[in-house]
Amino acid sequence: MKAAVLYSGGKDSSLMAVILKRLGYEVELLTANFGVFPSWKSAANSASCLGFKHRILDAKSTLLEGAVSMILKDGFPNNGINHLHREVLRLAAENYSLVADGTRRDDRVPKLNSAEIQSFEDSNNVQYLNLAGWGHKTINQLSEQFFSVVKEPTSMENNSDYEIEIRYLITRDEGEDTACKLFPPHIQSRVIGWREYEQK
Repeated sequence: MKAAVLYSGGKDSSLMAVILKRLGYEVELLTANFGVFPSWKSAANSASCLGFKHRILDAKSTLLEGAVSMILKDGFPNNGINHLHREVLRLAAENYSLVADGTRRDDRVPKLNSAEIQSFEDSNNVQYLNLAGWGHKTINQLSEQFFSVVKEPTSMENNSDYEIEIRYLITRDEGEDTACKLFPPHIQSRVIGWREYEQK
């Protein structure tokens, strides 16, 4: 049975992919792209390092534009990113009967609540899995066992989160200062391969 994991190249979505693979699923990693900036490249590199099949999930730029409008109106990114995540999940559900992501218990965004998960599964006749029962410490501990990870300041070249194309569009239309206020600099983790002792 095929399973799709929405994939950013980070340790959370990588761990979800490993779990599903070890449960016997044929795992494909999907990175959404809205045609504004090739943000999928970093995730594709991480997927290749782990030996997983990777696909670009092409989405309409109007979805991104709608999310950016929401973010600019709100003055913060949470609602816009959550909206975008729900739309991307629906796109993935068109071709897979099981869709997963790496959202964990202590994530704030993107994240579906229980009612949204039930609605998504029922309306799309799909199974949805995430890491909602797992906290940051557990994810880090398991990731250290499986993956080689590099921690670095996030940039347009090393990140495949929704944030990248959102930032690109906001910078283009509203300026760098606005983008930086909405998305302050932060450190992110990127998977660059398996630990040497890990038996895949």
